[in-house]
Amino acid sequence: MNKSIIATDKAPRAIGAYNQAVMTEGAKLLFISGQLGMNPETMELVAGGTKAEATQAMQNLGAILEEAGGDFGSIVKATIYLADINDFGVVNEVYASCFQSDPPARAAFAVAALPKGGRVEIEAVAAL
Repeated sequence: MNKSIIATDKAPRAIGAYNQAVMTEGAKLLFISGQLGMNPETMELVAGGTKAEATQAMQNLGAILEEAGGDFGSIVKATIYLADINDFGVVNEVYASCFQSDPPARAAFAVAALPKGGRVEIEAVAAL
């Protein structure tokens, strides 16, 4: 996969674990549905609050990426949904730990509610 990071000083620079834009050439796109912090064996949210749920959501994304032949470096766009925008810092810490370099483009925002009473849901588009 050919992935290029696009950045310009004519737009605000990235202030977290993301880039302004990511461009791909000649790749298959994988659209990963939003992942809650659910244990795949019990189908229940993991205990431990927002950080635990964010960690599990990222593990779930990683498992789907692996099944499709990719990894976190394959993600070109992610969206993070938060039940409480005040949880952004802890979720961002977990999210950032999954990207060694060149994180994807990203949006994060608060929503009124998430399924099953979740605190965080993360969806992604990957280029394989």
